[in-house]
Amino acid sequence: MDKILRINMGAEGGPAVTEEPWGKYEGLGGRALTSAIVSGEVPPLCHPLGEDNKLIIAPGLLSGTAAAMSGRISVGCKSPLTGTIKESNSGGQPSQVLARLGYGAIVLEGKPKDDNLYKIFINKDGVTISSDNSLRMLGNYDLVDKMKEEYGDKICCISIGPAGEMKMAAASVAFTDMEMRPTRHAGRGGVGAVMGSKGVKVIVLDDTGMKMRPPKDPEKFREANKEFVSGLKKHPVTGEALPAYGTNVLTNVINEAGAYPTKNFMWGRFDNCSAISGETEAETETARGGSATHGCHRGCVIQCSGIYMNKDGHYLTKQPEYETVWAHGGNCGIDDLDAIAMLDRLDDDYGLDTIEMGATVAVAMEAGLAAFGDADAAINLVHEVGKGTPLGRILGNGAAVTGKVFGVERVPVVKGQAMPAYDPRGIQGIGVTYATSTMGADHTAGYAVATNILKVGGYVDPLKPEGQIELSRNLQIATAAVDSTGMCLFIAFAVLDQPETFQALIDMINAFYGLSMTADDVAELGKKVLKMERDFNTRAGFTAIHDRLPDYFMKESLPPHNVTFQVKDEELDQLYNW
Repeated sequence: MDKILRINMGAEGGPAVTEEPWGKYEGLGGRALTSAIVSGEVPPLCHPLGEDNKLIIAPGLLSGTAAAMSGRISVGCKSPLTGTIKESNSGGQPSQVLARLGYGAIVLEGKPKDDNLYKIFINKDGVTISSDNSLRMLGNYDLVDKMKEEYGDKICCISIGPAGEMKMAAASVAFTDMEMRPTRHAGRGGVGAVMGSKGVKVIVLDDTGMKMRPPKDPEKFREANKEFVSGLKKHPVTGEALPAYGTNVLTNVINEAGAYPTKNFMWGRFDNCSAISGETEAETETARGGSATHGCHRGCVIQCSGIYMNKDGHYLTKQPEYETVWAHGGNCGIDDLDAIAMLDRLDDDYGLDTIEMGATVAVAMEAGLAAFGDADAAINLVHEVGKGTPLGRILGNGAAVTGKVFGVERVPVVKGQAMPAYDPRGIQGIGVTYATSTMGADHTAGYAVATNILKVGGYVDPLKPEGQIELSRNLQIATAAVDSTGMCLFIAFAVLDQPETFQALIDMINAFYGLSMTADDVAELGKKVLKMERDFNTRAGFTAIHDRLPDYFMKESLPPHNVTFQVKDEELDQLYNW
């Protein structure tokens, strides 16, 4: 993983490929690398869909190795949804494969001078780019099937659906899983629209003939990896809850805490949440011949995904995750798991962020386009997006745009990006993260839920403002570092509670690269990433006044605790003062 692959889609005479050494980006991976390239090379005031924006796809520092949980990949650009810098993270096979092919990043640059749609094939022999307009407006599932017919079944794919081709701001980039299904997505921020603006429909990867990346110190690496896996397996979240029920294990937990956003963030509890809980979902999957336990990439030991079958026992989608079940479920007043699974399938096929689409449908319901709880209407609205009708194009550009078009005041977004499945009034720490994240409302940027609700890494009262700034700050720093390693963010549960597991992670990095990093060095990496991202946003015109929640969260009390968001603006402005 010692080179960067640059593909200029706007070169004279057609797309041009160049390879260059890591150079000034040496030692960076994942989010650290995508943010460094965006911050250093993309004009902050450029149009996100113009030729000056770049799309960077980067595996993490440990991707392509034998390290457990190292298969996450980062997609970076200037976001068409928020106008800020963006790193969107995904699982799936491509991170490991791209790293084994020797690439630290793919950088898509420029903009095609023609109207052709392109596919890119990368293997040990090099890069082949060809136009293929037969792929136009294909859903991700049909697209991947077509790529398997053409290139065989040893490949993996990075692709966009119709939403990305239509350059919708809610469009995702799809990554295939171990079964070569396009079920893992870099969903947030409209990264799929940027890939669409580059004229690239699919990147096909084949690492046949390539070996696992070797560590500098194999014995120390092996021992550290063993200790790391042991720590993950003995932690109650990563070793028990997530493997048994997936991420949707949180539904009953967050609902009981009174922080489960219901009917467009109107209430903190959904009356029939048990019908769509992780426990019910796992039971349904198992009864139909699916699976409640499944990994999204090789080397995953948490196995928090699953396989969801329809009523006839046929594959429908991967296990809908907590965020998806909430977005299309409780947030829209829908308590039908099969309908939610169908919405998940459609989002994956059309190439849409499930969080943004669920929030958008809920705003549309508040606008009167459909009734809360009407699952068929929700499915029809997503079909409108996939077909690109005038209404679909409005919805496909997210909750903020939909709210403006239909005159809805209560739109749960920060910097134009929809909030995920935790109400910031019921979990004040996550509200701080939503407000101050460099990328708009994003729970993964600093997952305060861990400490506010799950009591991982200590405890800070979720209903009070005290301690939330420091909590979110520390988690945002740690997350930026983890996102750079290629590690799944869920390792954080064990790392926060078990010092020896954190040390094992550091030992793995040191053994692989021949380094002598400390915990302080990891924190410094996180700070470096956040500084680069903040610098880009400042140059793009963002100031402290953009680090705010919508006004109604300070005015409307959230049942059942009847609390408002209480962290003061002047406190939010101190988050980056470390």
